[in-house]
Amino acid sequence: MGAIDRDGYRFETEYSTINQKGAIHVYHDGEFIQELTFEFTGDQPEPALIEEVVDRFFETESNTQFR
Repeated sequence: MGAIDRDGYRFETEYSTINQKGAIHVYHDGEFIQELTFEFTGDQPEPALIEEVVDRFFETESNTQFR
């Protein structure tokens, strides 16, 4: 699963199949901003789930200093 670049942010995904947990590391201009965590089922998270987590980031962060 590759990184997602959107609106000046970079989202890098990592996950554990054993624990069924994942994280998306958010960077802005090369600086780490925060980690977004999620749970999933199966061998790997579905791309739609990753997109949902990224979309939620923009919904909740739209009025912060990072935007």
